[in-house]
Amino acid sequence: MPEQLHNKPELIKQRKALRREATPEENLLWEYLRNRKLMSKKFRRQHSFGYYILHFYCPEEKLAVELDGFYHFTKEGQEHDQEGDQFLKAHNIKVLRINNSELKEDIKLVLEKIANCF
Repeated sequence: MPEQLHNKPELIKQRKALRREATPEENLLWEYLRNRKLMSKKFRRQHSFGYYILHFYCPEEKLAVELDGFYHFTKEGQEHDQEGDQFLKAHNIKVLRINNSELKEDIKLVLEKIANCF
C-alpha cells in the first residue's frame, strides 16, 4: 500500500492549531482565496503534504503558496524551506513564496502572482 502523503492523520492536531493561531497575513490572504474567490480555484489552508504543512494549497493546480515571515529568514527556517520546496517539487507541486511585507504592501499584486501560476 503506498504511503499517504496528503494530510497525514498524525498532523491533524498541528494543522488545526495552525489554523486557530493563523498570523494576520495568513488571515488576510485566506479572505481572498477561500470559497473559490480567486479564479474559481479551490484552496485549502494548513494542508499537509508529507510532513510539511503548507500555508495554502490548490489541489487542482498542485500549487503551494507559502507566506514568509520572520522565521523563514533565519538560517534554520531557510534550511527547512529549502528541504520542503525540494520535496514538493519532486512530487510535481509548484511552490510560490510570498514575503509577508509584500502581501501587506500590495495584495492585488500578490493575487496576480498566484493567478499567474495557474
